[in-house]
Amino acid sequence: METHAAHFKKKRDELKFRTAKIEIEGMLAAVDRGEIDMAYCDEARFAQAHPNRNAWTPVGQCHASTAQRGKRLNIVGALLSSGELFTAKLWQTMTAMLFVGFLGLLMAHVGKPLVVILDNASVHKAKEIEPLLKVLEGKGLRLYFLPPYSPELNRIEKLWHKMKYEWMAFKSRDAKTLEADVDEVVAGFGKKYKLNFC
Repeated sequence: METHAAHFKKKRDELKFRTAKIEIEGMLAAVDRGEIDMAYCDEARFAQAHPNRNAWTPVGQCHASTAQRGKRLNIVGALLSSGELFTAKLWQTMTAMLFVGFLGLLMAHVGKPLVVILDNASVHKAKEIEPLLKVLEGKGLRLYFLPPYSPELNRIEKLWHKMKYEWMAFKSRDAKTLEADVDEVVAGFGKKYKLNFC
């Protein structure tokens, strides 16, 4: 998210960005009144070879890790307005049908009208899932699509960044270890692993 922040700001429509920010603040007020729940939703991919952006290493030593090749672990998550994290893990590519299935599970979990904030990824807007989305809308789901180049309006983006670059140690993992390390962060979210949006 932060890597190309200046690039995002150059390409996005500032009026749409500011409008979305105001609308989200209005939704948060409705959450405070108990009228709705809100969820910041997105997918993230975790590789067995840990991402290496930058690090401090003693002079003369190389900061490196063995590159373990293999499948990526995909996670679809919803950061709820209650502070709870709701996730599903997939050792396969995220599809529109899997995404709408996740939304159905999320709706059942929340049990009240829910606004889901998300980006414009093709799996979120595929024509094949429109009839299923209509069913979920009838049960109280509303999808709120962010304007392009606005990742900072989706709070779960910060969570994925923290997981990848701070909470998970820099090391090579096999598939079993990768899943266990991701599970540890997800299970410890809100207790050991905390986010501050102030």
